Amino acid sequence: MLTKANLTCLFFCLIVFKSVAQKPNENYQYHIHSAVSDLKVDGVADDIAWSSAETANNFFMITPMDTSFSRAQTDVKMCYDKDNLYILVINYKPVKGSIVVESLKRDFSFGKNDNFLLFMDTFDDRTNGFSFGANAAGAPWDGQQGDGGTVDLSWDNKWVSAVKNDDDKWVWEAAIPFKSIRYKPGITRWGINFSRQDLTISEKSAWAPVPRQFPSASLAYTGVLVWDTPPPNPGPNISVIPYAATRLTKDYRTDSRPNYKPAIGGDVKIGLTPSLNLDLTVNPDFSQVDVDVQQTNLDRFELFFPERRQFFLENADLFANFGYASIRPFFSRRIGLGVPIQFGARVSGKINKNWRVGLLDVQTGSNDTLTPHNNYAVLALQRQVLARSNVRFIFVNKDATNFAAEQHVGTNRYNRNVGAEFNLASAKNLWTGKVMVLKSFTPGKTGNDFTHAADLKFNKANFFWQWQHEYVGANYNAEVGYVPNAVRMGYYKISPNVGYLFFIKSPKIISHGPKLVSNVYWDKKFNVSDKEFTLSYNINFINRATISVWGGSYNIRLLRPFDPTNLGSFTLPTGGIHSWKATGFDIVSGPQNRLTFLTSGIFGGYYQNGHRNNLRAEIGYRVQPYVAITMAGNYNDIRLPEPWNRTQLWLVGPRVDVTFTNKLFFTTFMQYNNQADNINLNARLQWRYKPASDLFIVYTDNYLPENFRVKNRAVVLKLTYWWNW
Repeated sequence: MLTKANLTCLFFCLIVFKSVAQKPNENYQYHIHSAVSDLKVDGVADDIAWSSAETANNFFMITPMDTSFSRAQTDVKMCYDKDNLYILVINYKPVKGSIVVESLKRDFSFGKNDNFLLFMDTFDDRTNGFSFGANAAGAPWDGQQGDGGTVDLSWDNKWVSAVKNDDDKWVWEAAIPFKSIRYKPGITRWGINFSRQDLTISEKSAWAPVPRQFPSASLAYTGVLVWDTPPPNPGPNISVIPYAATRLTKDYRTDSRPNYKPAIGGDVKIGLTPSLNLDLTVNPDFSQVDVDVQQTNLDRFELFFPERRQFFLENADLFANFGYASIRPFFSRRIGLGVPIQFGARVSGKINKNWRVGLLDVQTGSNDTLTPHNNYAVLALQRQVLARSNVRFIFVNKDATNFAAEQHVGTNRYNRNVGAEFNLASAKNLWTGKVMVLKSFTPGKTGNDFTHAADLKFNKANFFWQWQHEYVGANYNAEVGYVPNAVRMGYYKISPNVGYLFFIKSPKIISHGPKLVSNVYWDKKFNVSDKEFTLSYNINFINRATISVWGGSYNIRLLRPFDPTNLGSFTLPTGGIHSWKATGFDIVSGPQNRLTFLTSGIFGGYYQNGHRNNLRAEIGYRVQPYVAITMAGNYNDIRLPEPWNRTQLWLVGPRVDVTFTNKLFFTTFMQYNNQADNINLNARLQWRYKPASDLFIVYTDNYLPENFRVKNRAVVLKLTYWWNW
């Protein structure tokens, strides 16, 4: 007789069995050979070498349906020499003379451009890899892949490509240096897939078929790139990336003298092996990094902003993807927050097919005597198990190197985190999940200092469900992490979610269906603190437009004082219980038209028996392929009893991206945010004068909204050069 324990064991064994199943697209094989002659990367398919290369074609449709061949014909050829991997792609146009592109901006928005992308699993582990590609106007795309296919477009490297267009087709040709990617030496099998998107006919396709519920980037569904001989050893692989910068700033509120600050520094990248890399940085400068777009914050917890700094990006998933979105023991943006980074080093990559390692050490200075100098050290290990699953270990250490208790009041001498997790990913990606445990070490905080969380997801084309639970101890402390909910001073949480889609035969609609999302929190005494339930109904159109309507119920018990307007004025007391209901909608237009839009609304109750209406909209227009203009607005009308009464919050502003060529870019945006009492103007000119080498001119202004008086102003000039050995 089967007991509950027997059934649980049988269920787990079934998932494990599915996790070690054969690679789904093993039979899709592309045989690559050495080039028979020299190649010129110009987007013209006339080199002799291409005549003898194998052709991959007969792509399969992914969306709107995954049951037939693609209507857009695509031919792919690949070859290599001792230095580069070459690819030639002929994208035949299903509608003559038509392309849909947003701009020539590098690492373009996937959903808004006709494009071709290459996904390479260079370790043949179905977990890590690289992506390269271009849109139909020639804008390049490159990213590093982790966790089974997620593409990190912040990663940037040195390679060349060209696109040529005519009425019948657009052709992409590229040369990717072996020095620019990481791969296991000696193997003759890589995972490979080719993805094509043609918005004119609202179709996404791939050479090796991918189910429509998964992105074409999924490494679970790659075919096989078969080498005639092992890929060549790249040899000495050293890149020196120096920079020179000068910054002029002035604070008009204090009427201080302008501050002129020149700086030099740079990075060094050393390929220890073809799959293991050492990154060094001295006095790094991140002034050219895109400024974070402001957000209206009506939450009780801090907002999350992604890492954009180049030094932290290669193999970032090893460090940053440990844990969950709301429980991260390591968040690199904590390093150098308002203080200078003096130097840093990172070793990251593959030791062999099964083991990955990441080791980071960064030293920061300080701008005053109240802030200590800190050293940050992180060790991350990952061991591949089963077909696509892995086990991870992480150790995070923050040490105040010049700590003085009487001087650095409110600062801990050290903070440490140690943790382990198991990540499940079945062979066909239908089952995914995670189990993790973390423990922190902080002076004066012992007991209740660990965290546990787990989830399990099942995802088919028409049915989705997930279970997740979390426990965060009251004394758990991740000073180099991101754990916004930890301010609850210890909590338990469950999040069961479920959704279903009905696929129908319609000239306009592809699917529709409901989705239920829930979150329930308990404090350490098992008293409910938060309950959130949201039921939505979603409609997906063939042209990629979507409509969603939803209703939600919220019950919140405050665990600390909170200002529901986040203006820093009056607060609601700890222990107060607040319940309300709300409804809303989200509408996103299809990307084919030059005029696009998205809009959403929230209508219903709020804290203290109040009321909140929120409207958010974004309108975009493109003059393809050179100009993309966006106007965004977010309006909140909050009505509360005294002393708040009525509060109106506005966050509005335009953004203009001008891409003169695929090497010269100008971006400017302005934001009015009355919650922050600020108007911000940012403009950036970038000239990529050589591959991965840039000149930046960045201008920033901040104003007082009531009279447009300047708060502060900055101008930065920065030159970088990528030098390879």
